[in-house]
Amino acid sequence: MASGSWTAKQNKLFENALAIYDKDTPDRWHNLARAVGGKTVEEVKRHYEMLVDDVNKIESGEVPLPNYRKIGANNKAYSYMDEEQRCVEESEIAMKDASEGLLIT
Repeated sequence: MASGSWTAKQNKLFENALAIYDKDTPDRWHNLARAVGGKTVEEVKRHYEMLVDDVNKIESGEVPLPNYRKIGANNKAYSYMDEEQRCVEESEIAMKDASEGLLIT
C-alpha cells in the first residue's frame, strides 16, 4: 500500500537507507523503497528530490535557521545565540583584563 504521507518512522528508515544505498548502488531506488516499506520507487524518488530541494534552500539562506531554545539549570529558557553572545562578551572581558594586567606589571 503506497501513500503520499510519510510517518516519522518511515522518514527515519529512509534516512538510514540513504546512508547505506548511495548514488552508485545498483537498484538504489528499489532498495530504498524496500527499506522504507509501503512506498513505491516513484514516491521514494520524489521524497529524495524534496529533501535535496530543502537542503539546497537551507544552504543558500532561503530558509532561516530556527532560534533553538534550551532549558538552563535554573529553568530559565535561553537561546543558543544568547549563550554564544555571552561567551563572546566573557572572552572580550577576559582579554581586556589580561591586557590591563600586562600593562600594570
